[in-house]
Amino acid sequence: MPGSGGYRDRSVLIHGKFRSEKWDFQDHILPPITTATSFRLRSAERGAEAFAQFANPDIDRNTASPIYIYERLDEPCSGLLEESLAFAEKGECAVAYATGMAAIAAAIGIHVTAGTELIHHPAIYGCTHSHLHRWMTRFGVESKAVNLRDSEELAAAINAKTRVIFFETPSNPTMELVDIAAVVEAVKAANEGRCDEEKIRVVVDNTFASPFGQRPLEMGVDFVVHSLTKHIGGFGATMGGVVIGPRSAETDLLLYRKDFGATLSPDAAWHILTYGLPTLSIRMERQQESAQKIAEFLASDPNIERVVYPGLPTFADRELAAKQMTDIDGDLAPGAMIYFNMAGDDQAAYSQAVKVINHIADGALSITLAVSLGQIRTLIEHPSSMTHAALSPEDQKLAGIDPGGIRLSIGLEDHRDLIKDLHSALESLK
Repeated sequence: MPGSGGYRDRSVLIHGKFRSEKWDFQDHILPPITTATSFRLRSAERGAEAFAQFANPDIDRNTASPIYIYERLDEPCSGLLEESLAFAEKGECAVAYATGMAAIAAAIGIHVTAGTELIHHPAIYGCTHSHLHRWMTRFGVESKAVNLRDSEELAAAINAKTRVIFFETPSNPTMELVDIAAVVEAVKAANEGRCDEEKIRVVVDNTFASPFGQRPLEMGVDFVVHSLTKHIGGFGATMGGVVIGPRSAETDLLLYRKDFGATLSPDAAWHILTYGLPTLSIRMERQQESAQKIAEFLASDPNIERVVYPGLPTFADRELAAKQMTDIDGDLAPGAMIYFNMAGDDQAAYSQAVKVINHIADGALSITLAVSLGQIRTLIEHPSSMTHAALSPEDQKLAGIDPGGIRLSIGLEDHRDLIKDLHSALESLK
């Protein structure tokens, strides 16, 4: 499907807008990195104009020439990155943050107050779960886990205090899908008769799929969040996050970032803009090709009880994946994330998982034991004891996280080397 000005997304994400108000060095192919925290204002009148302009809902940041004040408020590299991220997700505006968790906190924080509630799918990232259940409760915001795959259960859980529905799809780490259109429809029905302040907002963490493989805003979602540290950044060298949504929320998102101090550094923004987004499509295409082969290999091993990958014919939500996990050409984009469970009861499966991971950590070149994802390097980890350790055993069970579960993030290595290292680790169990 053609993108901006008739060009396809792959090309636009390399070049960005042909011209942008965010930077006045028109002859630079790449923008310089901002290295000063403060900007010269030239006159008291210009300073007053700058403060009147910042986070002003009456000013369109895409067309107005910005007057920069202080890096925590705004700066050119982040502005350019935000333009490209909004385009990638087909949103009206994007606001970048220091980390993915800062972006999640902002997307939720601008919509809740003491006494309100949030509903989330049971399978979510461990730090997101901790933010909701450890910290937000201190401010009088309650969160409850609800199976969002069941429309009747969701409808029953919504009440007058509900303000946000939050979920990941695919879920981290189980790769479970939530039907985006079904949730949007349920929320639309629940919002009938509510004033704007009390309307429920749907927030989707799209980190696992990336904008290459899924664009929830086009399906009626209100806000999309990403950890830019992952697939969009791509190289594991910089951290960042972003919230993408309607222009009506831009002022609150900017003020939240300013007041909570969660500003993305110019250096990180520059690297994601220069290296991450332009290579997203080519990286994801290569990574999911490898992921398909690796998932098929894992599915054939008797030591493994179950392999969850949207590209496999055994994937439980295959039909749903074909509907909502698609690239810009409309083809299935199963992604680069695989979740698999070792065989046996909980104790035996856990022991096997630890042996596999330790064997890889000790002697595999192509796979690294590390708790991140979406990098050019293939990473492996044990969610139950690592990324999702913040969840109690009961919450892990509710989320479908098994003691013998392993998360694999496929990188750009030769798939034959990856299979070789996985085969060696599985053979060590004999």
